[in-house]
Amino acid sequence: MLKKVVETKRPVIMTMKTMAVQCGILNKAILENCLTHTRYQKMESKPFHLAFPVADLEETRQFYCNVIGCQEGRSTDLWIDFNLYGNSISAYLHPGEATRHIPDNHVDRDQTPLNIPVRHFGVILEWDEWESLVERLRNKGIKFTIGPRVRFVGKIGEQGTIYFNDPCGNVLEFKAFKNRDQMFQPFTEIKDFEAVVMQQ
Repeated sequence: MLKKVVETKRPVIMTMKTMAVQCGILNKAILENCLTHTRYQKMESKPFHLAFPVADLEETRQFYCNVIGCQEGRSTDLWIDFNLYGNSISAYLHPGEATRHIPDNHVDRDQTPLNIPVRHFGVILEWDEWESLVERLRNKGIKFTIGPRVRFVGKIGEQGTIYFNDPCGNVLEFKAFKNRDQMFQPFTEIKDFEAVVMQQ
């Protein structure tokens, strides 16, 4: 069975190889990344689970339920489970970890430089859902640390995004792709890759 699956994917992989050569793919590692994503792009979507630290459970409960719109699940005096768009997230009481500094990474160098927090989480929405969420959060007084803005304009992965903090300093990102089919699509042209990683 495995042999048959590999064989059925071979024409797609060869097409990607040919395209990579024609576009001048940068190096072997990027080419292998293209092939890996091509081979497994049909992976079935499943709900994810994420646990994160907080300093105050009641403040966290109010924020995630009343501001974000999560449904509360099970809870104790040490943690709370939330339903975030069908995904399981758990807030664990740990004030020391919750207040630890989150470093950032300099990205989007071809646009206005952004310092993206390296530890953040959120959900990928449809474009109209994202716009509605932006308006709803604004109405609730949420201050965005980044956005709303469109990143990677005209490139693979063009997306609208917002970043903001919960009351304990955890960073959330909600985004929407202009073309959802490009969610896991790697850069296939040198100009797309260089535009993102080039130095200012």
